[in-house]
Amino acid sequence: MLKHVGQTAPCGCCCSLLLASLASPVVGVSYVLTDSYVGSSFLYGFAYDAIADPTSGRVVYVDAATAAAQNLTYASNDTFILRADDTTVLSASGPGRNSVRLKSTKTFSNGVTVFNIRHMPQGCGTWPAVWSYAEPWPSLGEIDILEGVNDQAYNQATLHTSTGCTMPASRDETGVPQQNDCDVAVDGNPGCGVQLQNTASYGPPFNANGGGWYAVERTDTYIKFWFWARNDASVPVGVRDGNGDVDTANWGTPFAYFPNTSCAIPQFFGAHNIVINLTFCGDWAGSVYGNSSCPSTCIDYVNNNPAAFTDAYFDFAWIKQYA
Repeated sequence: MLKHVGQTAPCGCCCSLLLASLASPVVGVSYVLTDSYVGSSFLYGFAYDAIADPTSGRVVYVDAATAAAQNLTYASNDTFILRADDTTVLSASGPGRNSVRLKSTKTFSNGVTVFNIRHMPQGCGTWPAVWSYAEPWPSLGEIDILEGVNDQAYNQATLHTSTGCTMPASRDETGVPQQNDCDVAVDGNPGCGVQLQNTASYGPPFNANGGGWYAVERTDTYIKFWFWARNDASVPVGVRDGNGDVDTANWGTPFAYFPNTSCAIPQFFGAHNIVINLTFCGDWAGSVYGNSSCPSTCIDYVNNNPAAFTDAYFDFAWIKQYA
C-alpha cells in the first residue's frame, strides 16, 4: 500500500492531521484472484490437522480417513461441509467429540481473502473459528476473522501478537474495540478485538439469514475486516459474485481497522495458513459457559447431548484469495 506524502501543513491543521492518522485510508487497491476454494477443492487445498487441541477443548481432531468415514467433511460442486459428530454419547473418562481442524496447504501474506459462508456451527458448548496464523506462534501473529462461543450475540475480529503491538483507542471503524493491546501475555490473551455489533454476524441469526460474506484485507500499513449479511443490498458486486478482481475502495468503512500506528504489521505478522476448526468447551467456551444461559456444565452437555450438535457445521460456498 502506498503512503501519500504531502507538503508540511500549517499549525492550524495539526489537529486535523492527528485525526487523519487514525482514520481508515479511503484509497483502495485493486486485487486479482490468485486462489479459489470451491467444493472439492477444499479437500486438496487444506490439510487435516489431527492434533491435540491447543485450547484444551473437549474434542478429537480427526484425520482425513476418519472424517470421510464419519462424513464429517464432504463436498459437492459448490458446497463444502465441515461438521462434528452428532450421534455419539461420550464417556466422561474417554476422548472428546470428533471434529475437524483444517489448515491451508498454502500460506498468504498481503492481499484480500473473502469467505462466502452459508452456515456456521451453533449451539451451547461450541467454539467455531475461521482464522489464520503462522509458526512460531505468537511471534508471527494470529488473525481471527470469525470466532465465538456458546451462540454469543456478535462476531469479534481479533489480532494476537507478541509484545509490542497496540492499537489506538479511537479509529475509523464501525465495530466496538474491546482491548487495544494485542500481546498474548496481557490479561490472559484476549488480544485486541473489535466486536461487530450486528446480530446477523454470528450463530443462529447468521444461519437463519443464510450467512454472508467476511473479508479481510492485509497490507504493510493496516489490517481491515468487513462483513455483509446475505440480504445486505450494499455488498459489493465483486464480493457477492466472487469476481476475478476486487477493489476495496468501494467497500465502505470496515467494522474493524487495525493500523500500524503502534504496530509494525510486517514485524508481527508472517505468511499465514488459513485455519477452519470447531472445538468444544476449552479455554474460552468452557470458561464462560456458566454465563451463557446454557444447561448443565459444558463438559457434561457436550458428552451427553450429541443431537444438540446437528447444527454444529460450517457450509462454505467458497473462499477466494486475492493479491
